[in-house]
Amino acid sequence: MKPVSDIKISTEMSADDLIRAFESAGGFTAKKLAVATNIVEAMLEDEESVTFLSFPADIIATGTRGVIASLLRDKLVDVVITTCGTLDHDLARVWENYYHGDFLADDVKLRRKGINRLGNVFVPNESYGIILEKKLQPIFSSIYEENHAKEFSTKDLIWKVGEKLSNEVERESSIVYQAYKNKIPIFVPGPFDGAFGYQLWLFWETHKDLKLNLFLDEQELSDIVYSSKKSGAIILGGGISKHHTIWWNQFKDGLNYAVYITTAQEWDGSLSGARLREAISWGKVNEKAKHQTVEGDITVLFPLMIAAIYERLYRKKSRTLHDIRHKAYTNENETE
Repeated sequence: MKPVSDIKISTEMSADDLIRAFESAGGFTAKKLAVATNIVEAMLEDEESVTFLSFPADIIATGTRGVIASLLRDKLVDVVITTCGTLDHDLARVWENYYHGDFLADDVKLRRKGINRLGNVFVPNESYGIILEKKLQPIFSSIYEENHAKEFSTKDLIWKVGEKLSNEVERESSIVYQAYKNKIPIFVPGPFDGAFGYQLWLFWETHKDLKLNLFLDEQELSDIVYSSKKSGAIILGGGISKHHTIWWNQFKDGLNYAVYITTAQEWDGSLSGARLREAISWGKVNEKAKHQTVEGDITVLFPLMIAAIYERLYRKKSRTLHDIRHKAYTNENETE
């Protein structure tokens, strides 16, 4: 047994120093976060492993969007699986601002003022539905006119939208743009569950030869999984993005590395509440995998974890973030 150590705070302490102190301190969720950070580090440095990142849309309304955009910018993840709302919030924030709000705000008054509340984030109508319709309809029209084939996978359509952001001032902050720029596939298994999907349906109303082919996305996911020697996943929150990630990885004997951050409870039997150990019984996480579930708010824990990861990777002499590892999976479009 290891003795519990006190955390010694100092003015020189970095994010990584604090995470390492959590490991020695043995304090409840703090210890879990330290173990999870070690697993993510091992995952990213394993040259044989493909790294999946899955997350729900709500965190993209917060500053955590910037952490995810950085991971794509620096090519530290290989595959993204998320929800339609991620496209909504990411694209809307390229053109308009979201604002600080309050969990206890009067929702009736907000409705009358045309302000939508997402937790303690305020999203005015002009920053969401109005701006998305104004911007996406011309983008869809341009993509439609430029491509002879009118059938797209969600991944390819998202990349094409990302390409259309190339002249936007705030493009570098965008997850969609960084995915296009760095040829990192984004898969959205529920593409109509949000404003982006609604705007696409609205465009289809007058362009009935437009087709969104989800089978193409599933085929590419299949190719990625079956061609990988190992795989790891950073899973933020539950729902369809979590399940699609672990679902596909069951076909290669499960994830070899897995970290899950959640606020959901296990006792209701939900997928979101299910700990990673439960996924072992389904073959979605390998029985020998390094895995850790961490209970807590993604917007607090994830930036802290990734700040520590960046410190560790930069500390390694004669290596840059772009050549930390040679990934087992390289998208065939990356050379185009």
